[in-house]
Amino acid sequence: MFFTAEVVHAQDVTTITASSEDISDNLDLEAVASVFGDSKDLEDFEKRLNDPDTQISNLDLNNDGEVDYLRVMETAENNVHSISIQAVIGKDMYQEVAVIDVQKDSKGKTQVQVVGNVDMYGPNYYITPYYPVVPVFFTFFWVATYRPWYSPWYWGYRPPYFRPWPPISPYRYRSNVHVHININNTYNRNNVRINNNVRVNNNNNAYFRNNPDKSFNKRNPGSSNRNELVSNRKSRPSNKGINSDRGYKSTGRPVNKPESRPSQQPGNKQSTKPNTRPSNTRPSTKPSYTKPNTRPSNKPSTRPSTRPSTRPSTRPSSTRPSTRPSSRPSAPSASRRPASRSSHTRTRH
Repeated sequence: MFFTAEVVHAQDVTTITASSEDISDNLDLEAVASVFGDSKDLEDFEKRLNDPDTQISNLDLNNDGEVDYLRVMETAENNVHSISIQAVIGKDMYQEVAVIDVQKDSKGKTQVQVVGNVDMYGPNYYITPYYPVVPVFFTFFWVATYRPWYSPWYWGYRPPYFRPWPPISPYRYRSNVHVHININNTYNRNNVRINNNVRVNNNNNAYFRNNPDKSFNKRNPGSSNRNELVSNRKSRPSNKGINSDRGYKSTGRPVNKPESRPSQQPGNKQSTKPNTRPSNTRPSTKPSYTKPNTRPSNKPSTRPSTRPSTRPSTRPSSTRPSTRPSSRPSAPSASRRPASRSSHTRTRH
């Protein structure tokens, strides 16, 4: 019976399996844009990206069991500054994961756009953040004496504050990085890039150059970029209470809960143990039940009406006289009394 109950219980649950994880799940560009707006300068920005306490990144492209260090390299041309974020994956091997374009338009307003790498996030994956307060260091870009920032760190030579940590699951990473996204900012997605003068440097594409089968269109043939990938995940049918965008999906197997508990065990083997469990349905009316009167109404006729006396009716005469004198002995008679003193006369001499 216990085995059967366990089988029935297992049939009541739909099996959930983890869907394939994507590389783009391990670096949230909204979090990158948020950290960029909160930084004091590009050096501080690089430090925040690699802070082991906040863990903004979860990328491990070289599969060495440690999150890759992200270096920041800046280039400037005319009124556009491009900040490249590159994962250090080996000696003289770098993989660009995103670029932040900072541009000053004709009205003197600064525009910022985070561009995801095509092989990592798909084409036309752009995030445009709007900061309620323009970061102070943005004004440095337009100073005539400003010099672009180049990270001094590389493979085997990293800053002392960086303590590599093991990557976690994409689901846990999204939960962790979500609290580091500034909710006061606005993040819009569009298909138009503000910087039209784009130069692609293949020297910073070491990972996908060595692994062409892992480009976005090969990993996700049904999605044009990450925006569509996330949208397709949300549109998948899922179990109640399971968010399909968290990397889980249903097997699609229907759940048929049996109306009653089967009496036989799997394999059509007849159960030899009787079913002692009461029925699941209760009777509509309580059956009348009278307790049999096992106590006799009358005492048995064989019982003597009087209790026999076990003591003799008379006691032996030898031990006690049968009759008691009715009265005490009478007083002695006068003849037996001693003579009175008057009958004896003393003669005085």
